[in-house]
Amino acid sequence: MESLGVPNIDSNGAYIRTIEWDMMNKQKFFPLSMLSSFSIRCMLYPFTLIKTRIQIQKHSEVYKGTFDAFHKIVKHEGAGGLYKGFWMSAFQLVSGIFYITTYENVRHFLQQRGVKDSRVRALAGGACASLVGQTIIVPFDIISQHMMVLGQIEKNGRSKVVVNPLNIDYQGRKKPQIALDIIRNVYKMDGFKGFYRGYLASICAYVPNSALWWSFYHFYQEQLARFAPEGTSTLLLQCIAAPLGGVTTVVLTNPLDIVRARLQVQRAGNFGHTFRILWKEEQFGIFTKGLSPRFFQSVIFSFTIILGYESVKRFSVTEEYKNEVKW
Repeated sequence: MESLGVPNIDSNGAYIRTIEWDMMNKQKFFPLSMLSSFSIRCMLYPFTLIKTRIQIQKHSEVYKGTFDAFHKIVKHEGAGGLYKGFWMSAFQLVSGIFYITTYENVRHFLQQRGVKDSRVRALAGGACASLVGQTIIVPFDIISQHMMVLGQIEKNGRSKVVVNPLNIDYQGRKKPQIALDIIRNVYKMDGFKGFYRGYLASICAYVPNSALWWSFYHFYQEQLARFAPEGTSTLLLQCIAAPLGGVTTVVLTNPLDIVRARLQVQRAGNFGHTFRILWKEEQFGIFTKGLSPRFFQSVIFSFTIILGYESVKRFSVTEEYKNEVKW
């Protein structure tokens, strides 16, 4: 087998560098993967919420940056404000299973068809996985994002307005009731297609993001493996390569992610129209708007998700390969 553009076997021929799909016990892999994903989501959700709020505001009218947003949200909404819409977002665990299953199977399929370069396999696998995952998760994403920004105060000239695009009565009501009202109002205004509002923008944002992330992850892992001292932990190299790939991807895809957030929350027309409005408001600021929370989120997410994912793969490897897998 071949991985990262170099052999999948360690230089001394004793260890497997990359654990492939057919080397794992799926009965162990799926539950461990869900547990790992949920734990990471709990930890990183505040960064997602802050990123979304910064992206949909005009200029810097409410939040000046990540730390300012964190301080203001905790001050005015309490610590629970950082987890608004979390339980709805948690449904992404379902799409996560479909995502990683698609990713691994596309890589496995291409490998069987003679595609040797794992960066190419990762690029294709990441793109296909994101397409499947987004098709499942976009409706939940829309509901979650509405809950994230509901009640947020924004400036409108000299006056202030409360963000409530669906005109929902949310004061003093429980979150499940608010979520049901969001679902009813979205359906009332747009029908079933309302739950896929911004779907094209999500595909345009997340498919390249996923494809590039996995491809850069393998690229950086290859480079690190070439220069690392003999005997260096493979898992350590993977945990360094992941944040490097994440940061590179964030810089390249930031404008697409802002357009996606605007489309889904502010109901701002189609992709082209939203981009033109965004360009008029921000000019070259679209390349840096919301970038700091995306950096934080991407670095921490990339590190923790690979630490969890690669560890889960090692725990799930079948007895046949256990002694050949290197930590």
